[in-house]
Amino acid sequence: MLGNFSYENATKLYFGNNALKYLNREMQHWGKTIQLIYGGGSIKKNGIYDAVVEVLKMNDKIIVEDGGVMSNPTTDKVREGVRIARENNVDFLLAVGGGSCCDYAKAVSISINCDEDPWEKYYINFEEPTCEIVPVGCVLTMAGTGSEMNAGAVLTDPKSHRKYGHVFRNSKVMPKFAILNPEYTYSLPYNQMVSGIYDIFSHICEQYFSGEDDNTSDYISEGLMKSVIHSSLIAIKDPKDYEARSNIMWTATWALNTLISRGKKTDWMVHQLGQAAGGYTNATHGMTLAAVTLPYYRYIMPYGLQKFRRFATEVWGVDPTGKSDEEIAKAGLAALEDWMKTLGVTMSLSELGATEDMIEGIADGTRLLKGGYKPLTREEVVEILKESL
Repeated sequence: MLGNFSYENATKLYFGNNALKYLNREMQHWGKTIQLIYGGGSIKKNGIYDAVVEVLKMNDKIIVEDGGVMSNPTTDKVREGVRIARENNVDFLLAVGGGSCCDYAKAVSISINCDEDPWEKYYINFEEPTCEIVPVGCVLTMAGTGSEMNAGAVLTDPKSHRKYGHVFRNSKVMPKFAILNPEYTYSLPYNQMVSGIYDIFSHICEQYFSGEDDNTSDYISEGLMKSVIHSSLIAIKDPKDYEARSNIMWTATWALNTLISRGKKTDWMVHQLGQAAGGYTNATHGMTLAAVTLPYYRYIMPYGLQKFRRFATEVWGVDPTGKSDEEIAKAGLAALEDWMKTLGVTMSLSELGATEDMIEGIADGTRLLKGGYKPLTREEVVEILKESL
């Protein structure tokens, strides 16, 4: 394992089907006025909203409602959240929902006491917070993004069709705590469940497909990938299988809490391509990743052949006997494709509403990173996007 690194994770996790009882303990440590953040209202139908509000009222909190967070939080919504927080002198942000709610809460938290526009400061100039950060907590209802235990947040600007993520270096951006009850994910529609599952897998791949040294992080990644594959095949048959859903939820957290990126360059071009496409289609994040994955990996495979060979044998169990390295690597990607089709994730951008006349704009919105096996040119991005249609 080569390279030098540091590792810090400031988030406290409570996991299991009785995890919400610890919200009472946490609320005793934070301020009086709570901005309660949630999405389209599903938590009011499944009882989670009432359970959370009960705990807040037990602790004599003033509750400030901030609902309607969309699956791809927008610049305007963040500005609205900042206004709500300022007008009510909010002390704490509690996100109840999936990764989008967690991302949104973090974006608001670093903007409340900042005079600059959050989109320009954090997502165009990629600056770090320079003001006091209002603390965040999460009650998770969807497994996928890992936002509950990292300092990242993705935001979309509909006017420019740009969708960018920013992983902040300041550990104060991270949620102070996260409540993870696998049963809270049961009510998700099938499409959202498999989108989250694929998001988890893609997060692991983005870190795995980089570097050439013998790295402990890669061994951990392989175990996580096999866990996702195994549990997903159970969950798509029985979405209320607690063991499968708990394994998926736990793997999602470890896929993106920075542990498996230690000692790695990391790639993240699938996310750059997928997010850029999302800026034009407003499609579900995991589905945009699925749509560009195979064209991208087939393109870079020759440049990272040994890792793709290892992916095939160690993750998918491809028998290498009598096969060339290239044949083994291709068999691994074929196995990945079969699994994706079994899940029912989107296999092309056109299924998400992307059209050929959007390609140039999507390419313009794709950030070019250098951590993968083949740094791309803009022309190569265009070709991969065309293959993804």
